Amino acid sequence: MAMLESAGRIVATLVAMVQTRLELAAVEVEEESLRFLNTLLLSLLALFLVGLAVLLGSFFIILLFWDTYRFAAVLGLAAVYLVAGVALFLRVRANMVNKPRLLQQTMAELAKDIEAIKNATADPHASESH
Repeated sequence: MAMLESAGRIVATLVAMVQTRLELAAVEVEEESLRFLNTLLLSLLALFLVGLAVLLGSFFIILLFWDTYRFAAVLGLAAVYLVAGVALFLRVRANMVNKPRLLQQTMAELAKDIEAIKNATADPHASESH
């Protein structure tokens, strides 16, 4: 009878641990989706505003040099935009490589749980001595 109760408690504990980890995973997924949406919206707005400023600034520079160096002005602006675009591309790629893995905290907690279960089943009397 005591073995059956003990097994029932172990199963109940395992189910509670799985439920907690699933709740943690759900919170992580929700946080990541909100962070992604926020980043996407802010990025699109920033892209629009910066694009508008760059377009108007480019027109101004070309008009400023229209009578003397219009081709040099256009070529210079194109070179600046190319360098800036490559730099931004490299930054985005670095951000994607260095981002944390999805569900990283959940996986770490599950690994701790598995280790705790292995330790408990390897030496069942170890917890009684404390």
